[in-house]
Amino acid sequence: MKRHAVLATFFAFVCFAPLPAANEGSLKPIQLPDIMAWKRIFTPQLSADGAWFAYRLSPAEGDSEVIVRNLKDGKDQKFSIGELPAAAPGGPPPGLAGLLPARDLAISEDGKWVAFLAYPTAKEAKVMKRTRRPIQSRLVLVELANGKKTEFEKIRRFAFSGERASKLAMLRYAATPAGPTGAPTGAAPAAVPPPGATPGTTPEDRPTGADMLLVDLATASELNFGNVADFSFDKKGNWLAWLIDATDKAGNGIQVMNLSAGTILPLDSAKAVYRGLSWTEKGDALATLRGTDDKAWEDKLYALVAFRGFTGSGAPEKIVFDPSKDSSFPKDMSIASARTPQWNSDLSAITFGIHELKPKKTPPGRGNAPAAGGESTDTAAATPPAPPRDEPDKPDMVIWHWKDSRLQSMQQVQEASDKNFSFLSVYRPAEKKFIRLADEAVRSVNAGAESKFGIGFDVRDYELGGNLDGQRYEDVYSVDLKTGERKLALKKAQWVNAPSPDASHVLYYNDGAFFTYEIATGKSYNITKGVNAVFHDTEDDHNQIKPPTRPIGWTKDSNFVLISDNWDIWKLPVHGGAGVNLTVNGKKDQIRYRTRYRLDPDEKGIDLSQPIYVNVYGEWTKKGGLGRIDPNQAGVKVLHWEDAAFGGLIKAKRADVYAYTRETTQDFPNYRVSGPALEKTAAITDANPQQKNFLWSAGVKLVNYTSTKGDKLQGALYLPANYEPGKSYPTIVYIYEKLSQGANTYSVPFHNGFNTAAYTSNGYAVFTPDIVYKLNDPGMSAVWCLVPAVKAAVATGIVDEKKIGLHGHSWGGYQTAFLITQTNLFHAAIAGAPLTDMVSMYSSIYWNSGSANQPIFESSQGRFTSGYADNTEAYVRNSPVYHAKNVTTPLIILHNDKDGAVDWTQGIEYYNTLRRLGKQVVMLQYKGENHGLRKPENMKDYTVRVKEFFDYQLKASEPPKWWLEGVPLLKMKDHLEERAPKPATGAGAAGAVN
Repeated sequence: MKRHAVLATFFAFVCFAPLPAANEGSLKPIQLPDIMAWKRIFTPQLSADGAWFAYRLSPAEGDSEVIVRNLKDGKDQKFSIGELPAAAPGGPPPGLAGLLPARDLAISEDGKWVAFLAYPTAKEAKVMKRTRRPIQSRLVLVELANGKKTEFEKIRRFAFSGERASKLAMLRYAATPAGPTGAPTGAAPAAVPPPGATPGTTPEDRPTGADMLLVDLATASELNFGNVADFSFDKKGNWLAWLIDATDKAGNGIQVMNLSAGTILPLDSAKAVYRGLSWTEKGDALATLRGTDDKAWEDKLYALVAFRGFTGSGAPEKIVFDPSKDSSFPKDMSIASARTPQWNSDLSAITFGIHELKPKKTPPGRGNAPAAGGESTDTAAATPPAPPRDEPDKPDMVIWHWKDSRLQSMQQVQEASDKNFSFLSVYRPAEKKFIRLADEAVRSVNAGAESKFGIGFDVRDYELGGNLDGQRYEDVYSVDLKTGERKLALKKAQWVNAPSPDASHVLYYNDGAFFTYEIATGKSYNITKGVNAVFHDTEDDHNQIKPPTRPIGWTKDSNFVLISDNWDIWKLPVHGGAGVNLTVNGKKDQIRYRTRYRLDPDEKGIDLSQPIYVNVYGEWTKKGGLGRIDPNQAGVKVLHWEDAAFGGLIKAKRADVYAYTRETTQDFPNYRVSGPALEKTAAITDANPQQKNFLWSAGVKLVNYTSTKGDKLQGALYLPANYEPGKSYPTIVYIYEKLSQGANTYSVPFHNGFNTAAYTSNGYAVFTPDIVYKLNDPGMSAVWCLVPAVKAAVATGIVDEKKIGLHGHSWGGYQTAFLITQTNLFHAAIAGAPLTDMVSMYSSIYWNSGSANQPIFESSQGRFTSGYADNTEAYVRNSPVYHAKNVTTPLIILHNDKDGAVDWTQGIEYYNTLRRLGKQVVMLQYKGENHGLRKPENMKDYTVRVKEFFDYQLKASEPPKWWLEGVPLLKMKDHLEERAPKPATGAGAAGAVN
């Protein structure tokens, strides 16, 4: 399904049983231990002055390192940072170490320092887990000029002091609670409660404060502040604010330090909890929330506490809004701690959220509940409570009703967000006026710091229908932030985009055209009218009526919008008129200008006075490149254009220094550094120098073919290592939807995703053909595209037509399961988490989100025009289970019992159908796993089994016993122990299985 696109690549696995060791000095095929050691680059960043480049280098499993390069002399400083645990900031889930970027590396604004979090080594972490000791990070601070390193233990968060970069603040872990025997629980203490934490719950009452260290970077002096729950520097680095959260609320409050003078100002204190810290962009105002207990309510009652006038001399002005003292504030509601308050840019108003309060329940026999304000109305309540009465057991049930706009399962998944939901409101200090902006009718209102108007959305009339068929609409309102007055702007809108930087206009799309809505006048302008381009996506084959192409963004002055027509980028005036094709030749030359690189993360709109850098892609050549649109010049100056892929473009904040990546099927996407022309320079990173020791794909060949329905398509055919022209090879066909665009990208050997490099290293060719779809025929569309694709690949002479395997996961798994009912081209197949019965799948639930599958079938990846009740023949025609008798291909189904995307009954249904028909089928179930595998031991096990299966079916290798005979339940434990990797005893021993 479309939302599985990443998962399909992520979790449609490849595996490698160890092969005999190669002769000394020869190239080796990639094996499982090699896959685990392959590295990726994360969090790349240039210092603001362009003098330094830093990044994290992480393997799939094992220890990572931080590397900092001096761009003037080309020298690297390397620091081991251990193995990132799943609980690390931005850390990966179990088994995916190094895959996800961690937000744990920063260069100071002045380019003099780098700081990063480090963890125990992989070996140390195993011992700590076994002894149930918490795995905690430490901070490493390095002075870049001399490489001097200072470490601070038990640090979980840090930040440099903004643009001045004179200080470094670090927040330590709170004290670890003891377990039942007095030993540590083994889990790291909870971090600062997230903004979305439910008010009134136990975590809200538990003190979260810990030591905060403040280091003066010039003198190395340290200050320690106790019981700090949260801290924040202003952007310029003039001020540091922090919240105190101590046991029994002793001394709780908010304080700030003037970093130039070193003076500390207590701004507010109370026997209360403080939540949320937000500075304005200029650092001239600050806001937080103060919460107190009330006997009438389970939730805390919050007041807004804000400050403005941080001039450096004297205390700022304090502004307090206490809802209990404002008669206009809604009864039985309070300010919500889940939303951090924000000043607007002219300091005339502060936005925040409000939510309904939950009253405390009166225990049986306790009398009346206390009145609002905290005083009891029942004198007996002051006496010791009577024992609660025996109460009858209550049913544990859920009522599913046909009028529910959201399924009960969806409400369960969204329960936490529903509890934390708040209605946007505003307080205007000058008028001392509270204004509620959102309510049950218009629940969602968005307002930026520069806005005079907010944008509100009402989905009540469309939510149920949208959750049934996926066609989602909303009524859009303009909301005056001074008065709260609403005006209906758009009725039943479907594609509404972001407002302009000055919040004067909203961009939206309708029936093939883009429009702007002017908030002040209520007028709409068709900005694509008369433009010689098509702005509905003619290539989108989902069940949508004229879906839009992609907006690039507003210009900084709010006078223009940049929009792609899928080929070129157009500059369109805000009120319509002559559009300008900035790229000129995209459609003409079949070149896609795909991505505009946002080089300034703080930008507020596209600055047309500066060059615009874009990613360039040849639709049929698969060439890649980087281009630049210069101010007031027509067309794109192409800076790179070759059989490669480019990306990762970043720029130093205050220097004309750029970094970007270049990759091919043979070349890892290492970084290069250059000037504004992005000159062709040598790589400054070398993530995997060990690649030279391994067999690697000989390259890629584009295969052109035409589908049975006449669509012109392509596939990427990756050649095996040591490819010899004229020789045919066993081939794995991997499918999802369109994949040929990856022809010139590098495949990192990885054990939790289909991996081209690892398969080609082991003597296979890999073919990734494109699939396009016709409505009401998703399965047949795969047949119409794949059969001609495979025949065209065989015609190259590279693919051995008697040794072709098929592999897909999720939507690719569905197509795999269906294809083998329609053709005998494939000699082995693996279907991961496949949809197999479109009738039963249509009305089942996507448990990860709680929504029904119906909207996915009718408006998204399913590509049906209605439900099966009105389209029964099409659903049956495209369901693998109804054609299972035709299957002759040996098949492995992977389906896990906690799959929240494709219910695992789909796999069972197909397995039982094939088993009843006497077909060769094995289903692999990893207990407790979701749509894809996460546990490292499961990932590795599956990796080995897939390779064993394909090697047996396509290379005539020794058949795995589990495939031939199965494994009885009572012998499963022994079977798994026999296959477990043995401790390494020599070269090549790691990861060996029996």
